[in-house]
Amino acid sequence: MKKILSLVLAAIMVLGVASALAANNEKPVIWFNRQPSNSQTGELDMEALNFNDKTYYVGFDAKQGAELQGEMIVNYLQAKGAELDRNGDGIIGYVLCIGDVGHNDSIARTRGARKALGTAVPDATQGKTEIVTIDDVDSQPIGMNADGSATDVKDGAITIGDKEYIVRELASQEMKNSSGATWDAATAGNTIGIWVADLGDQIDVVVSNNDGMGMAVFNAWSKEAGVPTFGYDANSDAVAAIAEGFGGTISQNADVQAYLTLRTLRNALDGVDIMTGIATPDAAGNALNDSLYYYDEATRCFYALNGAVTAENYQNFLDATAPNALFNFQLSEEDAPVKNVWLDIFNSTDNFLNSTYAPQLKNYDKILNLNVEYVSGDGQNESAIVNKLEASADDAEGYAINMVKTDNAAAYTSILQ
Repeated sequence: MKKILSLVLAAIMVLGVASALAANNEKPVIWFNRQPSNSQTGELDMEALNFNDKTYYVGFDAKQGAELQGEMIVNYLQAKGAELDRNGDGIIGYVLCIGDVGHNDSIARTRGARKALGTAVPDATQGKTEIVTIDDVDSQPIGMNADGSATDVKDGAITIGDKEYIVRELASQEMKNSSGATWDAATAGNTIGIWVADLGDQIDVVVSNNDGMGMAVFNAWSKEAGVPTFGYDANSDAVAAIAEGFGGTISQNADVQAYLTLRTLRNALDGVDIMTGIATPDAAGNALNDSLYYYDEATRCFYALNGAVTAENYQNFLDATAPNALFNFQLSEEDAPVKNVWLDIFNSTDNFLNSTYAPQLKNYDKILNLNVEYVSGDGQNESAIVNKLEASADDAEGYAINMVKTDNAAAYTSILQ
């Protein structure tokens, strides 16, 4: 009897130690898609990024992608020539659909387009007096600017053939619906009708911070009008629309991001080198190459690199949900036992996150032996997700968090303390 009692007590002690090791504040936390940061200044929230020694961020290089989108638009304009000036007024007028004025990616894309098109002015609110990098560019929406008098942008210039054209941002606004959700495609589709009513054939180009809004405009007006529209995300519908006149988009390599999100979580759960299956092949042969990503050790951030998708190469990107053969090999359960993971997607209606990113996550969760609980938010209130985390936190062995607002990391970490 004493021997049995001793065994029971020993088992209880072991379980107590295991529970201590599994405290929520010691479990892996992977921030993804929305980087913990100040939405006004872009300054990283290093407290959130260092929540524990198993915390990382996975996203993409927003500045590189923003500059690439701007470069793609300029190349298109120079290639198409005078045919783009629909009313022959010597002005290439564009309208800009802004996703979320407080989101680093949206800010970068607005800045990248303006800098490339020559319409950028320094961001005086941040004390900028000249533009050296896109970080110095004013990113505020301007409303209507038919006469070029707005102060948050200026008229640019572009040489097409042997003629110089004025480039003007005719209108821009944040696409937010009445419930507060941003990056809203329906709002963009409605807004283009208002812009066309006011600006008519002054609109020669549409620029959008993402494909969801861009495709709403394309389907509502610009396809029929023959006006090139440029998006971002390389969603399958936008890529296919290039054959019908959509100007182009940017691939942020959702396959790489999704794999990195789950791979870093897997590595942190296993206590192995964080670069396993990334910079160095794992036992199954999964690995990335340097052309697809980079890691900033100082900020614990992984960034996928971007690529332009145009009429010349769009057929290579038609299926945005296809897994990547470089990292699609099944791990053995002996080396990597099944673990339970809580993962949220901030907006159940966001086109990129739900039609591209989520399917890519589901390409890799099973091969990495992760049993993922997928949770959706409404894209409006942080509490829609935070409350679900609070209810499930103790049951998960690791977390992958996609916030509604970049400033709100503390709402999640306070639950895990």
